[in-house]
Amino acid sequence: MKIYPAFLVLLGAAACAPGAMAPVEQQDVTVPVAAVVPDLSPSRGPEFAPPVRPTLDLNQTRPDFPPPPPPTARTVEEFDTTTAEDRQAAVVTAPQSGERRLGTTIASLGSPTDPGIWFKTPLVSSVTQGRIEYAGNSVSVELRPSGGPAGSGSQISLAAMRLIEAPLTGLPEVTVYAN
Repeated sequence: MKIYPAFLVLLGAAACAPGAMAPVEQQDVTVPVAAVVPDLSPSRGPEFAPPVRPTLDLNQTRPDFPPPPPPTARTVEEFDTTTAEDRQAAVVTAPQSGERRLGTTIASLGSPTDPGIWFKTPLVSSVTQGRIEYAGNSVSVELRPSGGPAGSGSQISLAAMRLIEAPLTGLPEVTVYAN
């Protein structure tokens, strides 16, 4: 137990030795100013809420997409604004003639505020109609280019994810076809 006081005495003596406290060269340091980020939480009211609908891509082949979800949407049903008719029309029972297989890709859930039945993938370079398959379920979708490199994965709309019966938090491996 007497080792600690002796150590402290030696440490103090070393600090007082000549040259131990040499002056430090002053350097100019630029401290970045933190960016002011507004609080966009819905609890602050609608004027502080982030925009619900992303910028509409004018190259879409279906300008008649369902409306965006309401700003107060919190559940899957509230975010999925497709109609029963839209969902029924999207389900494919038999492949179309003339379609070509583009490949398989891992898909994650895209923005739930982007309405419609679509699939963003690096497997296409322009907006086109197509079909996706997962676990025996087949759905007609609008194929949109993701802009990512090949193999970078894809995004799927909430409505399409529900139609192929994939888990919303999962990463399903989807087969993609173009019409």
